[in-house]
Formats: sequence, structure tokens, C-alpha cells
Amino acid sequence: MDEPIRRLEFETMLLTRHSDLFNAQARRASRRLDRSAYVLLSRIEIDGPMSIGQLANAFGLDCSTLNRQTAAMLRAGVVERIPDPEGGIARKFSITAEGRARLTDDRRRNHESLARILDGWEPEEVADFVAMVHRFNEGIERLEGRPWPRP
Repeated sequence: MDEPIRRLEFETMLLTRHSDLFNAQARRASRRLDRSAYVLLSRIEIDGPMSIGQLANAFGLDCSTLNRQTAAMLRAGVVERIPDPEGGIARKFSITAEGRARLTDDRRRNHESLARILDGWEPEEVADFVAMVHRFNEGIERLEGRPWPRP
């Protein structure tokens, strides 16, 4: 298994590099969300309003990191603080209309980019690739003990 693991490590390194480069270029060209805002908004979109503590548990990050990230998101107008809809003490972060619009726009652009990358692939190949990436992500989530809810 050593050789396949070595090749997988190399390919995931390239995948991360390509993703980082592509997203950085796209952000400079428009008002796209940064990666942390995109991921946080995607999680809030699935789970609904979340407190700093809930976000810390969901992402395995410390509260100071999340405070910086959510402060930037508040300044950008993509989230707002609301009272806990379930009556708890902690305030929660909710997506604003601006945040939802930007998340939707970024997701549409990501879909368009993926469609260009996968141009020429057979539908079965795409389905197989998605299934393998899904399984890979679930393996990471299992090891972290933080499953990601899927829509």
C-alpha cells in the first residue's frame, strides 16, 4: 500500500494547490467569499444558526480563531448575530440575505468550474469519482469524530 499512499499524498497536495490558486484568482477578480467564510456559511446553511461554541465543536477550531473569522464575516455583512431561536443564552450567527446571495453565487461559479474541469468525462466516471471523494471525506470525518452533515 506504500506506493498508492505516496501517489495519493502527491495528488491531494496538487488538488489543494490547484484549489487554492484557482480560488485566490477568482477572489481577486470579484467579490467572492474567502475559503473560511464559504465553509462556515455552508455549515450554517445546513445546520441553521450556530453559536461560537457550536462552530468550535463542528470544526475543531478554538474560539479565538472563530471569533476572528466571524468578525470578518460580520464586517462583510454575510452573517448577523441573532438571539438563540431555541431560547438559549448564547447569540448565534445566521446568514444574511447578502451572505446567502454571495454563497449561492460562489457555489454557482464553483459548479461551472467543476463542469469545465470534468468536460469529457462520462457520467459514470463522475459518479464514481464523487462516491470515492465522499468515502474519503467520511474517513477523515470518522478519524476526527466530526461528521459533516450533508444536504
